[in-house]
Amino acid sequence: MPFSFSLTSRPWPALLTGTVLAASLAACGDTAILSPEQGMGKSPTLPAPNQSLIPTLHIAPAKGWPEGSMPTASLPGLSVTPLATGLDHPRWVLVLPNGDVLVAESQAPPKGEGAPSGGVLGAIKGWVMKTVMGKAGSGKRPSANRITLLRDADGDGRAETQSVFLQNLNSPFGMALVGNELYVANADAVVRFPYEAGQTSITAPGTKLVDLPGGPINHHWTKNLIASADGSKLYVTVGSNSNVGENGMQAEEGRAAIWEVGRASGSHRIFASGLRNPNGLGWAPGTGALWTVVNERDEIGSDLVPDYLTSVKDGTFYGWPYSYYGQHVDERVQPPRPDLVAKAVSPDYALGSHVAPLGMAFSQGPALAPQLASGAFVGEHGSWNRKPRSGYKVVFVPFVDGQPSGLPIDVLAGFVSPDGDAYGRPVGVAVDARGGLLVADDVGNAVWRVGAAAPR
Repeated sequence: MPFSFSLTSRPWPALLTGTVLAASLAACGDTAILSPEQGMGKSPTLPAPNQSLIPTLHIAPAKGWPEGSMPTASLPGLSVTPLATGLDHPRWVLVLPNGDVLVAESQAPPKGEGAPSGGVLGAIKGWVMKTVMGKAGSGKRPSANRITLLRDADGDGRAETQSVFLQNLNSPFGMALVGNELYVANADAVVRFPYEAGQTSITAPGTKLVDLPGGPINHHWTKNLIASADGSKLYVTVGSNSNVGENGMQAEEGRAAIWEVGRASGSHRIFASGLRNPNGLGWAPGTGALWTVVNERDEIGSDLVPDYLTSVKDGTFYGWPYSYYGQHVDERVQPPRPDLVAKAVSPDYALGSHVAPLGMAFSQGPALAPQLASGAFVGEHGSWNRKPRSGYKVVFVPFVDGQPSGLPIDVLAGFVSPDGDAYGRPVGVAVDARGGLLVADDVGNAVWRVGAAAPR
């Protein structure tokens, strides 16, 4: 669909209402020609890029769950219960050794002054994206900036205790417990708090371990972390500050990477780079390898680029922004860096284009179902840059001999209504103390528990 506009001395949003403009631009863009499965697995199909001035905008508007409704298990023998409802944009979950569950309730931090606009076209695109993405439920209100504790004492899949555990944080996301210390990844720093088993709140002040790249842009603000097996190190995800470096590579210092941080000293280094927006982290059972899920780049077509699940090796470069899926050069990035493209490695496994994987957790045996005994659960937040939509569900990637094998298996679905509205959007996933799968739903404001159905 062609799109044109004229610039006058009047502010351009006054020329067209936001609703009309957003609707007009949402009609632009391409439609996928590949099936979702063709963009999945170890060898996904990668068509030619399809770049346009205005990208495809096709979001499921956030509505929330109708009373009495919830997502549905996609496999027979599974049940779904609401562990907790009435939360405020829950994003991440951490299961403590005593079975308590911590939930980070968080939204994006305010953008600081000095964030670049990218010129007139950049300002237009930014305004449109903010308008349209707001429909997806992001940034509608200030961040709760807290962590809530959920306790299911009787084991029925519903928390009897739901109380504030930690507050006055800065857009918290990832959490990790090492011994008697709780680490929280804020949008701009990793902070450490004292913790005692069974306590229901922390009032002690936190201690900053290390600063993380933050404002004024902080495009991918979600920071996650995981501790090494011996607890001596933390591995921290830091997403990029742009889609493909359009804010300048100086704004990407220390970003699009996984950091290795010394837990005692806060000393840090780049462990792996070229990862546009890594989020979920996990240690693979058996091999002990570090794995992550990554949101790849947008705006070159509904069929590009597949988001992915990959093992992460020390010192490895994964391409962003100069290339994708190994050494496929992104011509939008100037100046090019053929030296870095030559070093770029391909990820292990494609999850599909624009599914937006955020949560990732390895299974811990056949407690849910035999086919879910070995592999990784992935929370797919859902697409905005693909028509038709992709993601908006939780899938399971089977592993054989320590590697992904076969296509993903749907585990939890029903997040989008028949009319295309989002009842919910899955984010963080975790396996609880009884082998159930917990799913944070930031649009549905709930944490769902998927468990084995009781025998009849």
